[in-house]
Amino acid sequence: MTTQTLVMFGVFVAITLVVTYWAAGQSSTGRGFYAAHRSISGVQNGWAIAGDYMSAASFLGITELIAFGGFDGFMYAVGWLVAYLAVLFLIAEPLRNAGKYTIVDVIAFRLRGREVRAIAAISTLAITLFYMIAQMVGAGSVVDLLLPQVGYTPAIVIVGLLMVIYVLFGGMLATTWVQIIKAALLLFTALMLSVLVLAHYGFSIAAFLQAAANLRVDHVATNLLQPGAIFNGTHGALDLISLSLALILGTAGLPHILMRFFTVPTAKAARSSVAWAMVLIGVFYLSTSVLGLGAATIVGQEHIGKRVTDTQAIRYIIRHPAEQHDLNNDLRKNGYLVPVRNSNLAAPLLANALGGGLLTAFVSAVAFATILAVVAGLTIAASSAFAHDIWWNLVRNGAGEEQEYVFVARLTAVVVGLLSIVLSIGLREQNVAFLVGLAFAVAASANVPALVFALLWKRFSRAGAIVGMLCGLVSSLALIVVGPAVMGAHALFPLDNPGIVSIPLGFIGAIAGTLLVRDPESEAMYAQLHVRAETGIGAEV
Repeated sequence: MTTQTLVMFGVFVAITLVVTYWAAGQSSTGRGFYAAHRSISGVQNGWAIAGDYMSAASFLGITELIAFGGFDGFMYAVGWLVAYLAVLFLIAEPLRNAGKYTIVDVIAFRLRGREVRAIAAISTLAITLFYMIAQMVGAGSVVDLLLPQVGYTPAIVIVGLLMVIYVLFGGMLATTWVQIIKAALLLFTALMLSVLVLAHYGFSIAAFLQAAANLRVDHVATNLLQPGAIFNGTHGALDLISLSLALILGTAGLPHILMRFFTVPTAKAARSSVAWAMVLIGVFYLSTSVLGLGAATIVGQEHIGKRVTDTQAIRYIIRHPAEQHDLNNDLRKNGYLVPVRNSNLAAPLLANALGGGLLTAFVSAVAFATILAVVAGLTIAASSAFAHDIWWNLVRNGAGEEQEYVFVARLTAVVVGLLSIVLSIGLREQNVAFLVGLAFAVAASANVPALVFALLWKRFSRAGAIVGMLCGLVSSLALIVVGPAVMGAHALFPLDNPGIVSIPLGFIGAIAGTLLVRDPESEAMYAQLHVRAETGIGAEV
């Protein structure tokens, strides 16, 4: 299988490098580097958005969560799909019509001020780093399983270097086509595996669901179709609400997703992009449900999990698998199984059970391709946050040569790549879907209040934007640090996702800052942004 895996990895990398070489000549200007000259059609952009969105967290992490959590794991997929309704009705068309390069541009256009742009850019960097770490952790896990002679850390380094190459030379155009190729491959793979899972049960949906409802591990019965496997106990309902808020609102604040709406030529194309993306993403997430339940019933939870006792220990080990050995010495064996380090690999293990080494190599290569495409989009977003929003607008005040601007963007991509490599090695034990859920919480808390109010509320002021973004950003990051993700059993904040607290704080801060400090200049700019957002008149083309 090693040779097959290497060949398939190599073929995809070669194809994407050819695409990058082709795009390199068209990415020498800022408009080409970040917006692909606004030349991407609605259909192409819809596929690219799907490619950006259907990440390693979706393919690897959600499959694992459904394999262990069943119905509860599926709630992750539901949240991510429903999120695009908010994007469609509130964000997509106004962003395209604003005619800017980044969401920070849109906020700063309405709310003039260096502080607004700086805080929004810092928020973008924090979100993209969380998201990028999740993808690279998934990449390391895949390569570590299939190519153990390479190892986890070298795999992370390889992914980091490849993503820097894509962005460094190809910019948004190369990233777009890498995402389109990857989306097609991933959707095909998910559907193919789903068909194979159903074929295992004679294409009987009833038999398949019956197996999930009557799952037994060492004579212990588990019904994966019932809720309560993940969101249980005292704070179970709050955990689910918090996660759902983060996923549904967070998409409307993700910089690497929203940047895609600046690449299309018209508002109609922006709406078309979202429609195509919703269909593709919906089909994919339905497939992950089949994959997750298939992994549990065909591969078996015992092959991707670890048995422990009491509920507190289960919740702790899910977040801190590295410490499972010490805990297990103090726990009596019973019927509980929880994910371990390689449980992000439920999808490749399912492929191996259904089709052997060749199918496993193909599925793993597609997962690897998925990761490369998503981290390229994230790197573009992070480099724009620094080069365009901080360096160009804050440090240089819009002065300087465009070549300098593009050079700083590319240098930023290198620095972001190196930083993400280091952080991914340190967080290798975390579930990738869980890590992405945290990124969504930060996006929903810090970016969404400022963006929505900038587009829709005439009185919204600079003070409101600053207070709102700071409240959302600081509270979400602080609650993550003192929550189970970092502190485990000693957490001061009981919920896995901070969204239920940090998102309202972001909106409250934005409202309070606006009501306390009147800003006539920002009110005057509302009309101009509103006209642009509704008609596109006056925006760049």
